[in-house]
Amino acid sequence: MVPETEFLKDAKVTPAKLEFVRDSVRFQIQGTVPIESVLSPKNPRLKLILRSSENSMEFGEIPLAKKVAEYVYDQSFIIAYEDWMEGAFLELQLTHGKRKLEQPNEVKILARGIITTPLLARVGRVNPDEPIPQVGLFIPTGAMDADLSRSIDLLFYFNPGSSKIIMSPRNQKMLDELRTFIAENPAVQSFKITGTQSPESLEGNNSKLGMDRASSVHQLLQNSSLILRDSVTEVSSRWNDWFDFRLLLRGYDKISTQTKDKYYGTLLDGSDYSSQLQAMKKIPGFSQVGKDLFPELRSAKIEVTSRPLPGLDQHQAAELKKALEQSSANSSLDMADWAIAGETSPRLDDKAAIYSRMTELFRSVIPYNNLAVVKMRQAQRTLDQTQKDELWKEANTLLYQASKIENNPYVLHNQGQILVLQGKIWEAYKKLSDASVLTTNKDFLKQNESLRGAIDIMRGDYKLATLRFDYSYSEPKDFFNKGLAYFLAGDFANASLSFEESVMAGRNYGYGFYGLALVAAESGQKEIALIQLEKAINASELIYQKALIDPIFDELRDSEEFFQLFRPSVTKEEN
Repeated sequence: MVPETEFLKDAKVTPAKLEFVRDSVRFQIQGTVPIESVLSPKNPRLKLILRSSENSMEFGEIPLAKKVAEYVYDQSFIIAYEDWMEGAFLELQLTHGKRKLEQPNEVKILARGIITTPLLARVGRVNPDEPIPQVGLFIPTGAMDADLSRSIDLLFYFNPGSSKIIMSPRNQKMLDELRTFIAENPAVQSFKITGTQSPESLEGNNSKLGMDRASSVHQLLQNSSLILRDSVTEVSSRWNDWFDFRLLLRGYDKISTQTKDKYYGTLLDGSDYSSQLQAMKKIPGFSQVGKDLFPELRSAKIEVTSRPLPGLDQHQAAELKKALEQSSANSSLDMADWAIAGETSPRLDDKAAIYSRMTELFRSVIPYNNLAVVKMRQAQRTLDQTQKDELWKEANTLLYQASKIENNPYVLHNQGQILVLQGKIWEAYKKLSDASVLTTNKDFLKQNESLRGAIDIMRGDYKLATLRFDYSYSEPKDFFNKGLAYFLAGDFANASLSFEESVMAGRNYGYGFYGLALVAAESGQKEIALIQLEKAINASELIYQKALIDPIFDELRDSEEFFQLFRPSVTKEEN
């Protein structure tokens, strides 16, 4: 390395940390080269290079304007972003003298790495050591919603300090609603019971109270002949945790936005539960807020995700098998039967066989679109890029055939999803936008707007992106994208809440923790940032590698604790 000297000492880049915005990186370099009698550089030449271990980009010679006592330079750059640039160094080199040198006389690193936070948006790309994202939307049959999960949230309330459930009219209504929901949607996918307790004095300091409440509700449901499979049932509690209070505060309309921000500021300051309670008590109007919201925390929350029972009966299943084995164009099954069979078949290969046969029997957008989705999901499961490209090509051909039959929002969404995976963001956005205006179906719009919002983030429209996520989500990726939109828009309170929801929806989903680390780092909470960052990098190798070079964490790199996170653990014997 060439040592730095005084001739480049005032060289600077603006912004100080390079950032990816929309599709490019923009920056300006400024500075002077002093002319100091004998020590003046002879025939100075400046050269700017962006370099990484795998690639580099040269910007040519920087123009110098000679003044009385210095050479002055000031130049702006706009460069198209490429993946290799994320961990690159922006390096300014000074060469002077008559002879051509292999090495510059002086070097100054102006910036290390590029902030690429918008590219964290989850759009369905497959990454090593992470679960394969589900892409594409099947067109549902209309006769049933087998492919669409349904969710319900209910609260059972308790008296202060008690875990004994009383069947008040309100609790009886909750039980009746739950029974009705399960009867209509018996295929339960997840059943969570979470007991909570209020900070009210009558609740006491018993850390078991929340769990006792959850257990009471669990026992009530078992005594009410509701069959709960252990594999999908989770009974837990939260204690000394303001998460549920923050959810209630979001929808509370008796205080101003400014007052809410004071609560969020207190709840995100990193102090302990009791200290935060004492701090909130000093906020004007707290007594009314506590009176209205704290009783809601004397409860056990039930969250159920379920769906209707799908499938054909035995006679129809036999007819389907016969039709698939024979090449005859005749079938006793109608279009709806075939569609239900394809929709409820768990294996992609079985779906492919059914939808492929349907394209021979019926002129409908459904088999072409749904077979395309099968191809898209098969593409997600191969590491061979050539094979992946071929499957995307087959899917696009099927979607084109579907579009000739009908201008359908599902077809447009799937075309947009493939374009996203191919990196054609702007073309994808047009497809997804066209899809949104063709339907008012909330289940479809929830998925379409989620992907559209993720692209808004990548396009730099952060405020607009926050508006896309006005739906009830259950997937950690959607909560993460929502948090990312708020974070980039500068709304750290809502960002933190959404990132926490991502963590709650999937404890092994490291992006939620990474989002919390981003908020903490930008808020100057180094200790909290390190705690969340450790959880994030333990969940994903990709996050591990990103955290190592992310300029957002530059201030943390001054501490030994930061580097300890990335060192492999050593046993006493190994040491």
